[in-house]
Amino acid sequence: MKLLPPFCRKAFLLTLVTCACLAASCSRGQVKQEAPADQVNVQELVAQADKYYASRDSIENAREAVAVMRRARMSDYSNYEVAWKLSSYDYYLGEHESDEKAKLDAFREGIAAGEAAVRLAPDKPDGHFWLGANRGGRAQVQGPLYALSDVPDIRREMETVIKLDEGYQDGSAYLALGEIDLDLPELMGGDHKRAVEELEKGLRFGEDNAMLRLRLAEAYYEVKRKEDARAQAQAILKMKPDPEYMPEYREAADGARQLLKKLD
Repeated sequence: MKLLPPFCRKAFLLTLVTCACLAASCSRGQVKQEAPADQVNVQELVAQADKYYASRDSIENAREAVAVMRRARMSDYSNYEVAWKLSSYDYYLGEHESDEKAKLDAFREGIAAGEAAVRLAPDKPDGHFWLGANRGGRAQVQGPLYALSDVPDIRREMETVIKLDEGYQDGSAYLALGEIDLDLPELMGGDHKRAVEELEKGLRFGEDNAMLRLRLAEAYYEVKRKEDARAQAQAILKMKPDPEYMPEYREAADGARQLLKKLD
């Protein structure tokens, strides 16, 4: 076999090294383009956020769930599940923060995420529900005068949920409508009798919805139906709570006990 001269061998080796480097570089570039890194990361982030949210009894876990879901949202703005879940987690956080600014920050982010979910899937109930819920939470913090301007929007979102899925979240759209009429002063459009009607409609889908039963018990109390109020409060304490909703059940059970004391 004929050997290459020394200078040719050097040139040949340099060429091989250069080609190898280029091939490796191209290979690395192809991996970056082909691997669905964002999708994998988003799925992992959602699972991580869900895990934190399952332990939301701790406010720190609730905050962490929101923070992780926010990262997922930043990674994929077109993901409907991420948008409505962020809105949902923000609502819980806003309800349980003690600082007013922290509450408002959570509700405002929840509103933005809910609006995004509605844009992504206007024919699904989740975005509408959590958008309306966060608007209601913000209104509670800001007071009745601010709430008055939000009420039409909240009602519209909950009525949309009912049209899309009447039994969504165990009748929770009816719960939201009932809460508006129960909490809003009569001069501003509140109506305790209408609250009873709305909450009773929700009970058709939410026999195991402890918070709905509590609000119905409170509505009965306001319209002087004390025995009906007592029956709903006692039903809450006899319920076998869903493990996924233990924080909400504990709150409802505490409310039921307080109401029973008032009735006694």
